[in-house]
Amino acid sequence: MTDQPNLKQFLTELSTYTDEDATAGHVPAPQQPQAAIGQVLEIAGSGSRIRLDVERLTALQGNDDPSLAMSGQVGSQVKMEVFGSWLIANVRTMKQGENGTVMAAIDFLGEGSRDSSGRMTHFRRGVTRYPIPGCAVHPVTTEDLRSVFAASDSAFVEIGTVYPTDDIRGALYIDPMLSKHFAVLGSTGTGKSTSVALILHRISQYSPEGHIVMIDPHGEYSAAFKGCGELFNVDNLQLPYWLLNFEEHCEVLLTTDGAERQRDADILAKCLLAARMKTKAAEGAGKVTVDSPIPYLLTDLNQILVGEMGKLDRAGDTTPYQRLKNKLDELRADPRYSFMFSGMLVSDSMGSFLAKLFRLPANGRPISIVDVSGVPSDITSVVVSVLARMVFDYAIWSRTEAQRPLLLVCEEAHRYVPKDENAKGQAVRKILERIAKEGRKYGVSLGLITQRPSDLAEGVLSQCGTIISMRLNNDRDQACVRAAMPEGARGFLDAIPALRNRECIVCGEGVAIPIRVRFDDLEPEKRPASSDPSFAALWRETGGEAEIIGRTIKRWRGHGR
Repeated sequence: MTDQPNLKQFLTELSTYTDEDATAGHVPAPQQPQAAIGQVLEIAGSGSRIRLDVERLTALQGNDDPSLAMSGQVGSQVKMEVFGSWLIANVRTMKQGENGTVMAAIDFLGEGSRDSSGRMTHFRRGVTRYPIPGCAVHPVTTEDLRSVFAASDSAFVEIGTVYPTDDIRGALYIDPMLSKHFAVLGSTGTGKSTSVALILHRISQYSPEGHIVMIDPHGEYSAAFKGCGELFNVDNLQLPYWLLNFEEHCEVLLTTDGAERQRDADILAKCLLAARMKTKAAEGAGKVTVDSPIPYLLTDLNQILVGEMGKLDRAGDTTPYQRLKNKLDELRADPRYSFMFSGMLVSDSMGSFLAKLFRLPANGRPISIVDVSGVPSDITSVVVSVLARMVFDYAIWSRTEAQRPLLLVCEEAHRYVPKDENAKGQAVRKILERIAKEGRKYGVSLGLITQRPSDLAEGVLSQCGTIISMRLNNDRDQACVRAAMPEGARGFLDAIPALRNRECIVCGEGVAIPIRVRFDDLEPEKRPASSDPSFAALWRETGGEAEIIGRTIKRWRGHGR
């Protein structure tokens, strides 16, 4: 089956478009159908090859319309008329052809209706009908892009300006982006933290009764959300130790490996279950397991360990019990762990803790920033594991209630979901992988932020339906993003190493088509405390060094208190 009208139209345009027109820089007005700049050579599923005329592309470079001026460049768009519709494609690669032509590979993005004047309307993703070889290729105008990015019925937030235009706004569609997870990627110093703060601020402004939990490992986002969020750190987090499940207890209390670790784990499981069963909260809890979040006393666990140790006949068999008891005593005595292993955390505060952490109700402050920078490094992964598991378990057990979707955002995600399967902290890795795979079913969204996507566990990044990629300098990271991005975005990938600060490529479910966006400027009071110090300026200052050292040592020794 052939499309004779399209071929005939293309030949007519070729005959009416003269060399004088090209050299004079004559370009039809944007609202009129543009002269063809090439033709389709080959069609193949998601993409095809086209031939572009260099003279016509050169004639368009001086056009006032920035979209027309960019025509034919890598990352720009072209369109083809197919059965009364405009088919939009993205230019992926280009190479020199014969007789003043350029050969280009394109990826199809979607199609829009063509009205009587030739304008595009009602753009939609996906392709229903493909062009045939010989079909005319036209440049995409700014008016066409307006139609592509026209506001839809879906809720959206604007984050910046679409490149190369000056006034077309780049929007993220909230429901598609959050329901299928998202990732923000970028090398250090590219403006990643500020961009994440911008996105979360816009979502919070649109949904002031939302429920967002952000894990902040460097303490930089507290400054950005002090006006619209709840801030938690080791001083006020008050994370009850009894919320830990058995695997998390093992990561905190066990110090051995191999066969000895298994023996210690068996002993801990027996004693921990007995401690949970000893409290009044266990009486009406039905079936109690070692993982049940039931309060218990550390003194009870300690007494049960001592009691079990006294039942043995051989002194040598007391070693595993003594190891567990010593570790438990160490945690109770060390002030660094008091935010979790304090005797004041025994009461059944699970309801108030979840309400405070998940913002239920939000009261106009929809985001919780959990600063884990003051948490001892050996249990940081356990703390993150507990918080992530609380989000997921709450979503599972509240399915029969009025649903309250939750968003969990993890900064420095490669620390918690590492590619190395033998790395420590497997509890947090397992729960984050489970949220990535199953969270959508229960109304849990995952936002991953990392500067090293190549260090993320395989499969986690591929579960993110929307990818926001800023500049990446490392070849391995670029290859990882290339594998995770859909085919239609391949034309943008080569621009990733050349992106400016606070510029990004967005592709996936959260946008109409893959786009390059320049982020809006964020007000200074809403920015995270992540700016780089000025060596040149600060190294010219002097004075007060003795007081600085004194205050620093005091905070150092008191662990921030």
